[in-house]
Amino acid sequence: MGDLFFSLSSTLILLLTATELFLHARSTTHWEDIQVLKQLKNGIDTNSVSPGSCLSSWDFTVDPCDNLFSEKFTCGFRCDVVTSNFNRVTELTLDQAGYSGSLASVSWDLPYLQILDISDNLFTGSIPDSFSNLTRLQRLGLSRNSLSGSLPTSLGSLSSLEELNLDNNNLQGTIPLSLNGLQNLKRLEFQSNKLTGVFPELSQLSNLYLIDASDNAISGELPATFPASIFEISMRNNQLEGNIPASVTNLMYLQVMDLSYNRLSGSVPSGLFTHPSLEQLTLSNNQFGSIEAPANSVLQSPLISVDLSNNQIRGNLPWFMGFMPKLSALSLENNTFSGMIPMQYAFKTLVPGQGLSQFERLFLGGNYLFGPIPGPLMELKPGTVTVRLGDNCLYRCPLRFFFCEGGVQKSSMECRSFDPTIP
Repeated sequence: MGDLFFSLSSTLILLLTATELFLHARSTTHWEDIQVLKQLKNGIDTNSVSPGSCLSSWDFTVDPCDNLFSEKFTCGFRCDVVTSNFNRVTELTLDQAGYSGSLASVSWDLPYLQILDISDNLFTGSIPDSFSNLTRLQRLGLSRNSLSGSLPTSLGSLSSLEELNLDNNNLQGTIPLSLNGLQNLKRLEFQSNKLTGVFPELSQLSNLYLIDASDNAISGELPATFPASIFEISMRNNQLEGNIPASVTNLMYLQVMDLSYNRLSGSVPSGLFTHPSLEQLTLSNNQFGSIEAPANSVLQSPLISVDLSNNQIRGNLPWFMGFMPKLSALSLENNTFSGMIPMQYAFKTLVPGQGLSQFERLFLGGNYLFGPIPGPLMELKPGTVTVRLGDNCLYRCPLRFFFCEGGVQKSSMECRSFDPTIP
């Protein structure tokens, strides 16, 4: 009787194994990829899977790739024939349906996946080390979720990665130096997290053109060097200290630099005003004390917008900015500038001419500027440009003049206590 039971059990196991192999043989989706898709769906809170969403349609009674865009698998991934017998999942892009759950329960054994984007959902927990299995991944989008924990050093092994988007989460800890292993990386975004520590040097990333680390708690000094390919550096609203490294002026492709709302100090380097490609410079709300006047001509400067407001900059207004050909927005508000308003500022605001762009926004309020208002400014009509000269020491700048908005002029006592030469 025992031998008969053993024989029947063995036959049943063989039948089940043969059935599984038969199903795998008939499936157009590789069975390992199916397992990962199942793990992903099973790891998501069922209460967050709303009717009509991609995941609500996933029905594994049929083959996923063979039934993609049908009622069974309406959306959420893409398949491509990459081997002779199987389709492989090459893109996994979930809809913005408010899915919640953890990513740690998934093995992420998707060796042909090129794009993983689960942005704009409610995923929690940490970024799993198993992401290192995604050896062909080119874009990783985890933006605008509720992910926490530190950035795993294993992310640096994704050598094919071109875009890393981790912004708007609750990630903590330092930025790992292992990211230098991402030799093909072009975009690096982890703004609006809780990252701390010193920003690492990523000069080995020769293809990187955008860094956005804004709205974190990154401290220490700026890296001594940035990748030579960089196009945009945005690190506003952190705790950065020290000076702007001179090497920044050698970044020949840099067009946008926003380091506002930090604790940077020293002088604003003159090379930024003669930079061959820089168009937008935002250094407001720091502790800069001076501006280095460029020795070379600024007539070739491509700068369009300069914001140095809310610093501690002393001295006269930088005269050379009135000759920058494309500069149309200049904010020097809330510093300790003194002296008179350069006549060239007024000419550039009213009738620039000579190939100069007009000042469309000129904010000079909150300083210790004195003397009369330049005549050309008196000819401005409301609604033509935006000029703010309030809260200075100017002679006859009543609020009824639109360009004197921003507050009444300082009292003569306050002005003379700052600079006894002010009349």
